[in-house]
Amino acid sequence: MPHTQQHQVGSRGRRPPLLLHPILLLPLFSLLLSHAPQLSQGAIHIPSNYQINEFKKPPVITTQPESITVFGAEDILLTCEASGNPPPDFRWTKDGEEFIPANDPGLSVSPGSGTFMKTGVVSGPMSQYKGKYSCYAENALGTAVSNEVQLITENTPALQKEQKVKKKVEEGESVVLKCNPPFSTVPPVIHWMDERMNHIELNDRVTQGRDGNLYFSHVTVDDTRIDYTCNAQYLSARTILSKEPITLTVTTSNSVVRSRRPQMMRPSGTHSTYHTLRGQSLELECIVQGLPTPTVQWVRKDGQLSESRTSRHLFDRLLRISNISDSDGGEYQCSVNNSQGKVTHTYTVSVEAAPYWTKEPVSQLYAPGETVRLDCQADGIPSPAVAWSINGKPITGKDPTPRRTVRDGTLILRDVVFTDTAVYQCQAHNKHGTILVNTYIFVIELPPQILNADGQKYNFTEGQKAVLQCQTFGSPRPKVTWERNSSASLLAEPRVNLLTNGNLQITNVSHGDEGLYTCSVSNTNLSINADLDVMNRTVILSPPGSLLVQPGKTAIFTCLAQVDPKLTPPHIQWKRSGQELFQSYAEDKYTFEGPDLIVANVQTEDEGVYTCEVITNLDRAEASGSIIIVDRPDPPTQLQVSDPKDRNVTLSWTAGDDHNSPVIVFVVEFEDGDSKERGWEELKRVSGTHESVTISLQPYVSYRFRVISINNIGKSDPSMPSDLHSTPPQAPDNNPENVRSESTDPDTLVITWEEMDRRVFNGPEFHYKVFWKRVVGDTTWYSNVSTEPPYIVTEVGNFSAFQIKVQAANQKGEGPELDPVTGYSGEDIPLKAPQNVAMVLLNSSAIRVTWEPVNEKTVRGHLLGYKIHLLRFGSRGHHQGRRAREPDTSVEVETGPKEEKRVLGGLRPYSHYTLNVTVFNSKGEGPPSKTLSFETDEGAPGPPMSLRLDSHTGTEMTLHWTPPAQPNGVLKGYLLQYQIIKSDSPMQVETIDDHKVTHLTLKQLDPHSRYRFYLRGRTSAGDGEPITREGATTLDGAPPSNISLYVGEKSVNLSWVPGQRQRSVSFQVQYLNKQDGGKWKQSEKLNSSASFYQLKGLTPGSQYRLRFTFSNNTFWETEITTKGAGVMDMQTGFATQGWFIGLVSAIVLLLLVLLILCFIKRGKGGKYSVKDKEEGQVDSEARPMKDETFGEYRSLESDNEEKRTASQPSLCDESKLCISDDNLDGYNNGSIAVTEVTMEESLVSQYSRPSEATPDPGTLQDSSPLNPNTTTNGLPNSAAILD
Repeated sequence: MPHTQQHQVGSRGRRPPLLLHPILLLPLFSLLLSHAPQLSQGAIHIPSNYQINEFKKPPVITTQPESITVFGAEDILLTCEASGNPPPDFRWTKDGEEFIPANDPGLSVSPGSGTFMKTGVVSGPMSQYKGKYSCYAENALGTAVSNEVQLITENTPALQKEQKVKKKVEEGESVVLKCNPPFSTVPPVIHWMDERMNHIELNDRVTQGRDGNLYFSHVTVDDTRIDYTCNAQYLSARTILSKEPITLTVTTSNSVVRSRRPQMMRPSGTHSTYHTLRGQSLELECIVQGLPTPTVQWVRKDGQLSESRTSRHLFDRLLRISNISDSDGGEYQCSVNNSQGKVTHTYTVSVEAAPYWTKEPVSQLYAPGETVRLDCQADGIPSPAVAWSINGKPITGKDPTPRRTVRDGTLILRDVVFTDTAVYQCQAHNKHGTILVNTYIFVIELPPQILNADGQKYNFTEGQKAVLQCQTFGSPRPKVTWERNSSASLLAEPRVNLLTNGNLQITNVSHGDEGLYTCSVSNTNLSINADLDVMNRTVILSPPGSLLVQPGKTAIFTCLAQVDPKLTPPHIQWKRSGQELFQSYAEDKYTFEGPDLIVANVQTEDEGVYTCEVITNLDRAEASGSIIIVDRPDPPTQLQVSDPKDRNVTLSWTAGDDHNSPVIVFVVEFEDGDSKERGWEELKRVSGTHESVTISLQPYVSYRFRVISINNIGKSDPSMPSDLHSTPPQAPDNNPENVRSESTDPDTLVITWEEMDRRVFNGPEFHYKVFWKRVVGDTTWYSNVSTEPPYIVTEVGNFSAFQIKVQAANQKGEGPELDPVTGYSGEDIPLKAPQNVAMVLLNSSAIRVTWEPVNEKTVRGHLLGYKIHLLRFGSRGHHQGRRAREPDTSVEVETGPKEEKRVLGGLRPYSHYTLNVTVFNSKGEGPPSKTLSFETDEGAPGPPMSLRLDSHTGTEMTLHWTPPAQPNGVLKGYLLQYQIIKSDSPMQVETIDDHKVTHLTLKQLDPHSRYRFYLRGRTSAGDGEPITREGATTLDGAPPSNISLYVGEKSVNLSWVPGQRQRSVSFQVQYLNKQDGGKWKQSEKLNSSASFYQLKGLTPGSQYRLRFTFSNNTFWETEITTKGAGVMDMQTGFATQGWFIGLVSAIVLLLLVLLILCFIKRGKGGKYSVKDKEEGQVDSEARPMKDETFGEYRSLESDNEEKRTASQPSLCDESKLCISDDNLDGYNNGSIAVTEVTMEESLVSQYSRPSEATPDPGTLQDSSPLNPNTTTNGLPNSAAILD
């Protein structure tokens, strides 16, 4: 029977003898802990941090010997290795007798182990070593025993002389070529080959059996050969034997080869029985003969074949079952088929088992007086017998002791003492084998120690379970006591418990538990202190809620928590249905932003519970929310029309899925079957809790219904429409509304009404009955029929009163009786003009007009009122001519029909006017009254058109202005008022009596203050409206600050912020290439107000030093490195290249052509009107320049040229710098004056420069246009020069 070997639990690997240093004991202690899947009662475990100087260990077999079969002395090798402290001694037994390998001169033993092998010459036969061996490893603490192994000796297999085999068969017959290799306890591997050492090809017709024979289901002529050779390979003997070749001759039959039914070749018959062991593999053969070649199928008669442990080989001729289990016992069947029939073979498989462990005892350490329980349970078929040994000697041979009992494989040892230290063997045995396991009991005494450090600080949060560690170790187990502030009543608190390992546990800890605790070991001077600090627990203040989200939308959860500041910053971990979420950068599904979780593009699979965990180093808090997918509802179904009546019907339906948002309302819609072009219309709304409604219907209408569901998300698609439902006809319920007269032409009466909806016709042949009669003179009604409005009656006179009414009718009858309304025939224009029209001048801009009412009979219609027509023919100061006969403005004022006077305001002072009055009705105006002419008095002038401020020094300011566009009289002069802003200083007044003066210089101003200026025109009627400006004088210039650099390859861009209210000054940039050894170079003079300059001509990849100088003093310096690679070798200048010379020549030629075209265009200018010239000047001034925009600049020279142009505007935007005309000559010398100007909002962008020749204010045209202009404060250095 095979011998089952069992490796001892926890005894893997060879370990050196245990050293005495305590640090080196740590791996050993870890190993001991790893050997304890199930703790025995009273076992102790030495912690890794226990300090010990010496520790012994019982022997443990680390390498077990194995059974072997040897064919020569050189194959002898039995291994046996063990660990222990002190190192164990080894001995062997053979067939139960002591065997000493060292006494055999042909064997040698490995030092420090029990392993022996053949090294010398063996005297005597090999059979002397045949037998069963056991290895023993022993030291002072016990003896460990190895598994029993068997050493089998055999001679090397050899071939016996045999005769050559020749077989001759007819085609179609079955043949077996036998191998019959020499016997060995180690079965050989069989190879069928030809003389060229090529394997014989196997297939479903030619099969090799497990017995090594070659089976032919039927032979063919191609099977004929003389070299069928069986080769037996003995792996353990390292030998291959080739048998005599077999000759097979296949003859051809004279007749047709007959087909044959299948027959079993191996195994024979219809039934066979197999015995196998649990855990092994089983192979079932089904080798058959027949013609044509049969097919093979495998089934299990009493169950299903295991797909994972069964496999088919040799073209289904062999079924292999791996890792046999008890469930594999039963019946299997091989079914063989060909065209001639079928045959089956049944295999009965019985499964038994060698012993195997179900529970193994564990090696442990014990303190004196403890109770030891070693459980040893094994199973097998048949059931094995279990026996115990101590140090290799059966327990039955020991002196019986009342402290030790053995029952059902369990050994119990009470009140252990030091002499109980030993290695115990548990052995299980049945007919299939034996297994053995070694377990030691080590009774040890160790001094007590506290394993935790003194003065440890413990941090917990409120409500947690605080554990103060005071782990002790010793054998016997030490007794631990705890105290707090010298109080002996600590354990009286029900929340405080002393754990068996010595730790102190405080449940539901609070701030009152904070303080110093002392742990002591009884009967020793060992103690440690522990400091407990309790912090506020983490609380979630704003938990995530339940979110109702539509598909495709974004959901945002917020999780705000309050954390004790002593704790580490919290980490927020989000989970969905218990699974952690991670930010997905590729899909952007989950995004974490502070306390927020953002779920993008929410879909159905995103539904679930979302939990936020706020995690600190001491505690965590969690709260959950959810995402519920909501959507608009599905449409209702199963619409049914029931209980039909003349005027109503009941409609019912079944609601569709509301998608987690309840239906609020159902909308019932209908479609008129006779008017489908009107589409579906809403008929009624029903509460979302109802699924039926009674609907009122209109007669003579074909209805088709549908229902729409509405929830908080939106509307569903409409339901499928119901069947068509038609109502019977009836007489009309109503008459047309808004019956009226809309007569527009004289001598006609137009009767019209609101046409009724087809749905209220209530029946066929619908029409309208129209009735009319005069209010005065007619006693009977006239009537006629019409199918649509209007109905026209002619020859009825102008504006005559009629009573009219319209009644609805159809085939079933007429609508209800109705009351008539009054209407009139068509109107005509009035015949007469108002009489006695008069005008009174109230002031320079208002008049009162009066007239007498007209006779209503002359109105020939409804009197709607009067119209006053007012025409203005210019100023009184204008020359009377063609312009005076043409009005420049006209005003039409309507009054009510009862008014007889009206005051008109808003007239222009000092102007010529005419007026007349007409009466009007809906047909139009009558003839005008007699025209009245009048003139308005002189008035106060309007504001001057522009006001510009120029400052040349810090104490002077020059004001430039243009006269008012509306002088409203004869301009006498100007009034200037000014004062300091944000100050209580008095208002200064300057009176200018000459209306031709357009500028004024103020002196002795405060250079540190801003002023507000008010300038008004004056006439004999008084002072006019002011134009307002704010500004300040300029200060002495200073070099720029805050210089920024942008470095390129061959240039550097310099930018700075010009000083506010400071005159421009000139400065220069000096630069030095630090790499070429050259001299300092200097830029052109720069202006501080320009804000930008580009320094060109630098060398790429070079270091430069820059100095900024003002008045021969350096006010800022820095170093830069240009971009690009430095020039390593001198290269030919591109200026000498042919392509560059050609390019420059082309540019020069192009510039010449452009200059010629400009001169030609200017020469063809011709004559043009003053008005066109003024408009051109206005256009030329409207050239905006982007302020503070990098890269858009003009040169200083171009700015100066524009300043010299008469058409250049001089006003500035609010808080911008302006350039004074009077100082342009000294601009390049840095003395240009700039000032800040603030405009009134009502006058922003409404200014123009005065013309070169200012007209006399007395004859100034008041129709001058306003010209909006803006300027900028930037004066850049680099740009094209503008004409």
